[in-house]
Amino acid sequence: MASTREVIMQNQAIQVRNLRKCFRKRNGFRKSSELWAVDNVSFSVAEGETYGLLGPNGSGKSSLIRILSTLLIADSGEVNMLGYKLPEQQEDVRRIIGRVSVDAAFYKKLSARENLLYTALLYGQKMREAEARVMDILDRLGMENAKFSTPLEEMSRGMQQKISIARALMINPPLLLLDEPTTGLDPKSRRDVQSFLEDLQAREGTTILLTTHDMAEAERLCVRIGFLAHGKLVAEGTAAELKVLASATNLDDAFIRLTGEELVEEDLVAVGE
Repeated sequence: MASTREVIMQNQAIQVRNLRKCFRKRNGFRKSSELWAVDNVSFSVAEGETYGLLGPNGSGKSSLIRILSTLLIADSGEVNMLGYKLPEQQEDVRRIIGRVSVDAAFYKKLSARENLLYTALLYGQKMREAEARVMDILDRLGMENAKFSTPLEEMSRGMQQKISIARALMINPPLLLLDEPTTGLDPKSRRDVQSFLEDLQAREGTTILLTTHDMAEAERLCVRIGFLAHGKLVAEGTAAELKVLASATNLDDAFIRLTGEELVEEDLVAVGE
């Protein structure tokens, strides 16, 4: 695992500077309130690095991912993705990223294979090459052959999440944005996905930005980790550095001491896989 100093010296794939995003809610006819979902956040991710953002629900993780994936426009700040600026060059950014979210959308009448082939052909891949890549990805994610032709609407939520991850990888993107990608997966499927991401990063040098509730997942996959609370990045470093900073023996205690909050994962484990 690279040291923080070595990471800083590498080329930066993602650069975020003083990013801010506010949501305004009307309370009555004349009154309104403001919620700063992302509040002056700055960080960078080196090419080939896996960087984790940890925070409870409402900490700003998903809003940040949505900004980087061009689904939201920030109120202020700077974002640079492999040399492309947001929002000015969002069309270029969309061609170099893969995104996985908890609330992935599909053509649910279609099978897993059909959904993935559609994505591949949409991006200009040839049918024979796309078919081979579909089968390879699904196999390495631990999916049974019998599931390939099952309509997605008949699959468990955890299985649908696996398909969402596979779809993001069909175009072999240099940047992968993962918003709680293993939420809803059973323990074996979660390990399958984590192993797949480790293999992908090692083989392809893919840059991965990961948000998660899972401390063990972050510690296993991420070179560096940032702690988010109330829209602010309150600390970042390797898992070892964060433990030292907080005088803690584990990452859970380090997070609580540095943010004053606990991480509580929603009970979304899939049934019937």
